[in-house]
Amino acid sequence: NTDGRRGNFKHSNAIQTRINMIRQGTNILKENAKKRLDFNPELKQINFLDRRVYKRGEGVFYPSVTTILQYMPKNKFFDNWLKDVGHNADLIMRKAGKEGTQVHEAAERLVLGEEISWMDDFGNAKYSQLVWSMILKFADFWKTHKPELISTEQFIWSDEHKYAGTADLVVKMDGEVWLLDLKTSNNLHRSYDLQLAAYAKGMEEVRGQKIERTGIIWLKAQSRGPSKQKGVYQGKGWKIKTIDKIEENFELFQTIYKLYKLDHPTTEPLYHSYPTTIKI
Repeated sequence: NTDGRRGNFKHSNAIQTRINMIRQGTNILKENAKKRLDFNPELKQINFLDRRVYKRGEGVFYPSVTTILQYMPKNKFFDNWLKDVGHNADLIMRKAGKEGTQVHEAAERLVLGEEISWMDDFGNAKYSQLVWSMILKFADFWKTHKPELISTEQFIWSDEHKYAGTADLVVKMDGEVWLLDLKTSNNLHRSYDLQLAAYAKGMEEVRGQKIERTGIIWLKAQSRGPSKQKGVYQGKGWKIKTIDKIEENFELFQTIYKLYKLDHPTTEPLYHSYPTTIKI
């Protein structure tokens, strides 16, 4: 029946259009962002700690690696982007940050052996389609190359150089120890190379783990599929950018740190306290 087939085809297209527009919270069959905070019910206050600062000891705080690297000059493409999006820049970056956090949390659960579901028990999407596609790309990388997990979301610091941070993944792959960072950005900034070098140095100092190679698992790459070239790690929509100049990049990181210290001679966390009830 030609009309029947045409009707099914139209129905299929309608379903596909809906799938392509799925957002978090959408019921797939017919937003819930996590917030880390310190709640004291007795004081009836919520204290938000500026998480860009890590507490090393009593009264001792180290800035995070990513905070330090905010002092690295941006390229002309970033300046052009700011001009294009104008006042929406902050909203766009917050949305991208939320997506990145969701992907990182899902990746951590996956490598620890948990099962991740796109839908909750009521058929509602727990992730947007974009986030879910990046989670699937990470799973493709892991299934394809089968790295041996050494650590995930590992807190590291350097007492010698006074900084701290969290390393996404340390794995053994093809006989080498890799430090890998997940990135969900549209482009890869040079600062990411310095970030990995700082983490690698901290890992060696604190954990005694010698990092042989570093790389970025880019989950928004334009790669069409696996490469036949030896030493190239990529799949459809993802690839690993390998970064091998750890010493050179760490020297650059130290230079940026000096710029940071000009504005921050001391490092202390910022607290914001809010009452949880109010009456006028």
